[in-house]
Amino acid sequence: MLHLVATPIGDFTEITFRAVEILKSADVILCESTKETSTLLKRLEIKAKRYEILNEHSTLEDLIKLAEMCKNENVALVSDCGTPGFCDPGNNLIHLCRKNKVPVKTVLGASALMGLLSLSSQRINQFLFRGFMPAENEARSKEWIKLKAEKNAIIIMDTPYRLKKTLEEVVQHFNTRDILLVINLSQEDEEIMEGRPSFVLQSLKFAKAEFMLMIYPV
Repeated sequence: MLHLVATPIGDFTEITFRAVEILKSADVILCESTKETSTLLKRLEIKAKRYEILNEHSTLEDLIKLAEMCKNENVALVSDCGTPGFCDPGNNLIHLCRKNKVPVKTVLGASALMGLLSLSSQRINQFLFRGFMPAENEARSKEWIKLKAEKNAIIIMDTPYRLKKTLEEVVQHFNTRDILLVINLSQEDEEIMEGRPSFVLQSLKFAKAEFMLMIYPV
């Protein structure tokens, strides 16, 4: 069986009782990096029986082996933080497990997306989740032009070191629409900023940080 276990985004005490139970009983902890996951488990006083890796470098051959492992063992899949299977390679494993009739269950918990939506000052009934923007400049520029036609809310993620670059691009393409920027969600230095993109950019204190951004609807 494969359990998709949500882990805390910032504050480790936000983990659920059920997540702790699943992690304790799992034969295998499947994670993006043992460094991040072992740190969390140590704080929770959980000793993993075995670690396996699933990340962006995992091959199809790796995924097939992992799916077979899920058929025979009790596996808990975690990401570095938040809910696995969302903007990470977990969905490829889920596909193979379903194809091979392996049960897949979710253990609900922290979600950056739900955290962002809950902080909105506007009611959001529909939104486009763009996820991570392209890294290459030309593809990135084309994507921004395409997004300008979207009237609903747009939710964007990117790597911490592209925080300022992303805001500068939002100023260029969406400065007549308000935005909501959440930085270091659920951490001690969490910051929530809302308003015109140019105002948010001018008020920015971080050069690099984990973030999620919503462009409000027209």
